[in-house]
Amino acid sequence: MSNALRIDGKEKAAEMSEQITAQTAELLEKHGLQPGLAVVIIGEDPASHVYRRNKKKRAEGCGFHSVQHTLDAGTTEANVLALIDELNNDDKIHGILVQLPLPDHLDEQTITQSISPGKDVDGFHFINIGKLTSGNTADAFVPCTPAGCMLMIQDHLGTNLSGLNAVVVGRSNIVGKPMASLLLQAHATVTICHSRTKDLPGVVRRADIVVAAVGRANMVTGDWIKPGAVVIDVGINRIETTVDGETKSKLTGDVEYESACEVAKAVTPVPGGVGPMTIVMLMANTLRAARLSAGLDG
Repeated sequence: MSNALRIDGKEKAAEMSEQITAQTAELLEKHGLQPGLAVVIIGEDPASHVYRRNKKKRAEGCGFHSVQHTLDAGTTEANVLALIDELNNDDKIHGILVQLPLPDHLDEQTITQSISPGKDVDGFHFINIGKLTSGNTADAFVPCTPAGCMLMIQDHLGTNLSGLNAVVVGRSNIVGKPMASLLLQAHATVTICHSRTKDLPGVVRRADIVVAAVGRANMVTGDWIKPGAVVIDVGINRIETTVDGETKSKLTGDVEYESACEVAKAVTPVPGGVGPMTIVMLMANTLRAARLSAGLDG
C-alpha cells in the first residue's frame, strides 16, 4: 500500500493565509494601506463562479478590499477594456484578475495584456512573463499555480534543486512554461513534455520531480514514476463514476494517485493539493502588489 507522503496543500495554504492576514493588518496599521483585489467575471461558467467565490472568501478573510464585477456573457470587448482601464487607474485596487475562460467572442490576449503589469497578479502580462523567463523576478508577478507548486516542491527538496531532473508534462502559458522557468531558477535540469513527446512514460520515469499539468484524468500512473520522486498534480478533471448503480461525478487529477503513492516520495492529492495553494498565491501576489505600489519591498 501507499508509502508516499500526502502533500497537504490545504494545510499549507491555511498557514500562509494566516501570515498574509497578519501582514495585511500590519500594512494597514503602519501605512494606512489596504490591499485591493478586483475580480472580473464574464458569463455564467459554473466552475468560474466556484473559483470566484473561493477567491472572494479568501480575500475578505485576509482583510483585503475585495470587489467583484460580473458582466453578462454577451458583453462587448470594448466594455471589458473600459472596465479594466478604470481598475488600472483606481488607487484602491492593487490586483486585477479576469476569470478565464472567456466567452468565445472575446480575445483573451487583448484582455489579459490590457491589465497594468503592476496589477497583473495572475502573472499573464508579457512583461511579467519576460521578467520570469529572464530570472528578474524581484518586481515580477509569477502565475499563482506554478508559484504554489514551487513552494510545495521546496518543502520536500529544499530551495536548491541542483542535480535533480524535473519533468513538466504540459506546455501551457499558465502552468507548464512558467513552472519550467521556476525550476530552472532553482538549478533543476528541466524537460517540458507534451502530447507529441516520444516515449512520454520513459521521459517521466527519469524525473526526480514530476509536475503533471496536461488535463487528462489519471494519465500518469505509478509505473511512470521513479522511486522516491516528488509528484505535483495540477490536473483537475471531473469524471463520472458509478457507485451502487448511481452515477456520481468526482474530481481527479492527471496522476493516478493510488499507484503513484506506491513509488513516489510525496504526492499532491486532488482535490486538496495544488488548488488551495493557487488561491493563496493570488493573495500573496496582491499583498505584494500593494506593498510595491507604496514603494515598500515586495
